[in-house]
Amino acid sequence: MTGGNGVNVAIEAVGNPVTFEQAFYARDHAGTVVLVGVPSPDMKIELPLIEVFGRGGAVKSSWYGDCLPTRDFPMFIELYMQGRLDLDRFVSETIAIGDVEEAFHKMERGEVLRSVVVF
Repeated sequence: MTGGNGVNVAIEAVGNPVTFEQAFYARDHAGTVVLVGVPSPDMKIELPLIEVFGRGGAVKSSWYGDCLPTRDFPMFIELYMQGRLDLDRFVSETIAIGDVEEAFHKMERGEVLRSVVVF
């Protein structure tokens, strides 16, 4: 699909070392790989340093889309309240607080996108 050149931007959204490595090698030289998925604290990657150096480009993470929560969250809330930001389509289910553990298991199995806890 890329004519053997790789992609300009590869996004790893799982938080898994294997898929991060796949994203790293799927990008074009001087392309960017972005880690969006949140890894567990014990996860590690091992890449030949010459590959990081020789491929150039950028390797970065994106925490909350690189926003500033204190500045941006109130703006997102206002946009949502005005009907200008459709967040509802990202909610797979609403759950009670007692269902949180099962919701995490559903997320791990890929059965839901987002569960929202309601009180």
